Amino acid sequence: MARGSEFPEESELVVCTVKNVKNFGAFVSLDEYEGKEGFIHIRDVATGWVKYIRDYVREGQKIVCKVLEVDSSKGHIDLSLKSVNEHQKREKIQQWKNENKAEKLLGIVAERLGKTLAESYTEFGTELIEEFGTLYAAFEQCAANPKILEEEEFEGDWMEAFVEVAEENVTPPYVQIDGYLELTCPAPDGVEVIKRALNDGIEVSEEKVTIQYIGAPRYRLVINAPDYKIAEEELKTVTGSIMATLEECGGEASFHRE
Repeated sequence: MARGSEFPEESELVVCTVKNVKNFGAFVSLDEYEGKEGFIHIRDVATGWVKYIRDYVREGQKIVCKVLEVDSSKGHIDLSLKSVNEHQKREKIQQWKNENKAEKLLGIVAERLGKTLAESYTEFGTELIEEFGTLYAAFEQCAANPKILEEEEFEGDWMEAFVEVAEENVTPPYVQIDGYLELTCPAPDGVEVIKRALNDGIEVSEEKVTIQYIGAPRYRLVINAPDYKIAEEELKTVTGSIMATLEECGGEASFHRE
């Protein structure tokens, strides 16, 4: 997704397409900044001595670079390929793919509303980006919670179409946390008490809870939720319920993180 004619900021990670490779460096276009080109000096292509630059970059290749310096008056953008590790590269490429998908989804919303993509950005797209950080995050949040736009006090006849497109095309984001419970109950029906305590814990949660038997007295507890804050809150609710039920019946319970 192009960001118009603005320039990237120093230290920003950018997705590039290699346009021309020379012995002294490589010229690239910045995929997220329409009409902007950058240069990677051979010293910034890889760590150590680079004998053959084409061992590292080639025309047409998609790469992720770090912005070293920007001279907007001259239109110069100096980049580094070697300053980006594999984890950063994977994350940036995924983010770029997500935003490309989000813009296509916004195009679908615009079509349903009888508007152009540019009009949709002006009317509500830019505001969504300001609120949620990225356009894709807005679609994700709407897929997870169709009421989120109302809760954030957005208004407009576009909201219903936006939520519909989100629910049709985006899988809500989920995180997973876990730990294990140690449960014992000396009562004659101790096994049934433990089962009841575990069922009570599952029933009080509004998120997906999985409990796996490891081996007496240990049980693995897994929480899946839209984000870590909600997951941690649910973890406290579930473990609190389980432990309270068990202790009321004379049993003992403890929870430990993995």
